[in-house]
Amino acid sequence: MLFGLKEEMAPQELTRRLATVTTHIDEIMQQEIRPLLAVDIIEQLHRQFAILSGGRGKDGAPIITFPEFVGFKHISDEDFLNVMTYLTSIPSMEAAGIGFIIVIDRRRDKWSSIKASLTRIAVAFPGNLQLIFILRPSRFIQRTITDIGIKYYQDEFKMKVPIVMLNSVSDLQGCIDKSQLTEDLGGTLEYRHSQWISHRTAIENFALTLKTTAQMLRTFGARLAATELPRGVPSTAELLMSHTEQRDKLQDELKLLGKQGAILLSCIQEPGIKSPTRKLNPNQLENVATMERLLVQLDETEKAFSQFWSKHHLKLSQCLQLQHFEHNFCEVKLALDNLLAEQAEFTDIGDSVMRVERLLKEHEKLERKGQESLEKAQLLAVIGDQFIQSHHYAADSIRPKCVELRHLCDDVFNENKKKCDILEKSLELHRQLDKVSRWCEAGIYLLASQAVDKYQSREGVDVALTDIEAFLDTAKEYQLPSPKEIYNQFELILTPDVKTNAQKVLQKLGDVQEIFQKRQMSLMKLAARQTRPVQPVAPHPESSPKWVSPKTSQPSALAPLQKTSEEPYAETDLDSLVKEDDKTKYEGKDEEILECSHDGENPEQEQPDNPENLSSGRCLIRDLLETEKVYIKEMKSIIDGYITPMDYIWLKHLIPDVLQNNKDFLFGNIRELHEFHDRTFLKELEKCTENPELLARCFLKRKEDLQIYFKYHKNLPRARAIWQECQDCAYFGVCQRQLDHNLPLFKYLGGPSQRLTKYQMLLKDGPKRTEASAFLPELQQALAMIEELIKSCELAVDLAEVTGCPEDIRELGRLLRRGAFSVWTVHKERSKMKGFIRFKPSQRQLYLFERGIVFCKIRMEPSDQGPAAHYSFKKSVKWTTLSIHQLERGSNRKFELVNRNGLEKYILQAASKEIRDCWFSEISKLLMEQQNNNKDVYEDEDNGRQISPKCCSSRACISAETFEEGEGAEDMEKESSALGLSGLFQLDDSYDTCSPKSALDTGERIQGEKGGDD
Repeated sequence: MLFGLKEEMAPQELTRRLATVTTHIDEIMQQEIRPLLAVDIIEQLHRQFAILSGGRGKDGAPIITFPEFVGFKHISDEDFLNVMTYLTSIPSMEAAGIGFIIVIDRRRDKWSSIKASLTRIAVAFPGNLQLIFILRPSRFIQRTITDIGIKYYQDEFKMKVPIVMLNSVSDLQGCIDKSQLTEDLGGTLEYRHSQWISHRTAIENFALTLKTTAQMLRTFGARLAATELPRGVPSTAELLMSHTEQRDKLQDELKLLGKQGAILLSCIQEPGIKSPTRKLNPNQLENVATMERLLVQLDETEKAFSQFWSKHHLKLSQCLQLQHFEHNFCEVKLALDNLLAEQAEFTDIGDSVMRVERLLKEHEKLERKGQESLEKAQLLAVIGDQFIQSHHYAADSIRPKCVELRHLCDDVFNENKKKCDILEKSLELHRQLDKVSRWCEAGIYLLASQAVDKYQSREGVDVALTDIEAFLDTAKEYQLPSPKEIYNQFELILTPDVKTNAQKVLQKLGDVQEIFQKRQMSLMKLAARQTRPVQPVAPHPESSPKWVSPKTSQPSALAPLQKTSEEPYAETDLDSLVKEDDKTKYEGKDEEILECSHDGENPEQEQPDNPENLSSGRCLIRDLLETEKVYIKEMKSIIDGYITPMDYIWLKHLIPDVLQNNKDFLFGNIRELHEFHDRTFLKELEKCTENPELLARCFLKRKEDLQIYFKYHKNLPRARAIWQECQDCAYFGVCQRQLDHNLPLFKYLGGPSQRLTKYQMLLKDGPKRTEASAFLPELQQALAMIEELIKSCELAVDLAEVTGCPEDIRELGRLLRRGAFSVWTVHKERSKMKGFIRFKPSQRQLYLFERGIVFCKIRMEPSDQGPAAHYSFKKSVKWTTLSIHQLERGSNRKFELVNRNGLEKYILQAASKEIRDCWFSEISKLLMEQQNNNKDVYEDEDNGRQISPKCCSSRACISAETFEEGEGAEDMEKESSALGLSGLFQLDDSYDTCSPKSALDTGERIQGEKGGDD
């Protein structure tokens, strides 16, 4: 039905309206009366032997003037008839019905000319004549001849209208108003024959063009209506584009024709527009009326064609929409059918926990795969509803497809949910079966670990009974299901294989429970009989296994932990987890991982290659790979030995709430570090084995990825605080003994910091150990990059300790320096107030960034090692608002930063001249770069200082001589040193940023200045 459909929009309406337009154009231009156009007789009109000046008689009759024309008698009868026919057809039907007045000017001519004119008028004048005025020849003889000739030949002219002979122009003006006569007849009517011809030609051309355009639009509309709609989307789109292009061309022609008509109308109206007091003559008024009527017909043509096109375009657009909809419908339906087929084939429900989990992942992947098709189907159904609401002509075809799409989506969704529910039930069943199985294994282990020789005493028997009872109680704690519950709960998913497996596990459960009952009965009999001790030999139980995950070894680890002696539970837990036979330990145990990381060697992986046999570049790569593998192994041990066990149920009681709630802050992004090095960086380093020159590129390529170290170090102060609060909890001791670590956890968390220093050391040795000088610049760039990263990490640790630091501090860019300064703050508007300027400086910790500077208040707080300095954020100022100045007099340790608005400045005093020079140079460089970027730098060539054009005035500048240095300021003026990466994890005496003595002194001084600190 769609592809055999023809456009139902017949162009009858368009044809009718455009035919009406054509008829009206013919009526306006009087084509039925006057088939001639000005362009057809243009030469005859230019001869000007007869003119239609636009004058009117007293009763409104049009006046045709025959001016003096020497060659009048030589004009052919055909030319005379054509001109008369054209001139008489120009006035309106109403004016022409009154009759024409003819004025023949023969003042300089002869009687023969008058006779010829009257003869031709009598024979060939096509209009209705009312009156003829003749201006006699001015010469006496010719006038006399004319008077006589008129009397004798009047009957020969056969004129039914009066002929008035006039002697002069004044006589003519007595019959016709002076304003209706041209200037050559003594009147005031302006008439330019060439302009009249151009106007008439333009009007007729406009009418002809309009008529032709209307006919062309009729043909175009008929062709569009007869076009058969194509069968494919590309063909329909191409047809729509082609029709649109043709329509645009026709529309442009109509617009151009409208502009031409407006211009022509304004040209005709120009005399009246230029001189408002001047009125257009009737001839001009008729031209204006003609153009206005033609423009009305043009507007009607545009409306008719626009309405037809809107209907035709809507039809084609809806056809294209329908074809797109059906094409997308076929694609989406096929995709959903395939998805349902895949779901139908997905019948496996698994036979183990791992298998079911894998099936769940596959099912989730299948869901994600079909999600796009589902979204497309739902969107397509919504689009179909929109088509129906917009009254699409194929709504009856679209509606059932939308219903079908929604049914398919519901089927896919229901199948997904059903399959997911079945797999979750299967997972729950197999987890319960695994739980039963592990409980049985743990019970067997418990029975095997009970030494028979301890049964010789009543105390040993009581202990064994207590252990058995405690273990049997765990069946309630872990809620082991009964066989009946399993069958009732999972009956729908019990396939023959699953049912067989479940029967085996439940049979095993029954056997273990029976064994425990028998062991209990035997022990109870032993306790009652009190027989003579027997000395049997029993095998020594295996030592407690190390945990790997709560899924595989939870019950095994629980067995020795369920001890109900009088000792605290935590102590029993610790003792049971760390006991291990010395003979079972691996005698060739590795050295401590942290020490290996320091030394940069891996004892486990000794290379058979002799370093002497390798090139120096390959030795560098070998060292780097060895330490990289140790580093990854170290991070893996932290993740598996400390982070993962936190989720084990049987260790929850060892973890305090503070640690549980802040474990992410304690370990930071160490998982991200491990993943990056294990999956990415190590593989790229291994590629450098054969091409050592690629090492530097490897570092430079991963410059952005290595910024995760900055994130790690920024978190370190918080991690250190959490560690100090929780380092004595039993959980860390259990994990440390389980991993056989000699050092506490926080020492191992220093691995990333040590790794950066290791990179720095190896890259420094690179130029010495490589022979390819061409790659030295890249090595130096890589080394500079690592050193910059180390510096930013160190400063990140320091900045993280600042309290109240806003989040937008990142906008200031990279942190470059920090240090303690004595700071004076001067406010210009208050400088006249006595005592406002502080003569005692404030002690501030300053942080120098790429795009600004941060002021922090120093406060001393007590700690285990004595008073320690702490920093709180005060303010930050961007370089765009500051300029720097030297102080010409006073201390050589001072310089000033001036706000460019001149209202505030800061005088800074460093601990030494060297520190002052370093900071001054660095800030000047930053300001120079900032000002060069803004093109706002002026240089004072006399003293070589950089001066901002907006610098504060000299009245606001206060000489350094007016300030007195505070007592003991030198102690706080020394540049504070944050912990380097190598000392970040020294939590003993070197933990604080300053020694107890210096910190205490600083604290006393600051508290003494507390009253003057803002």
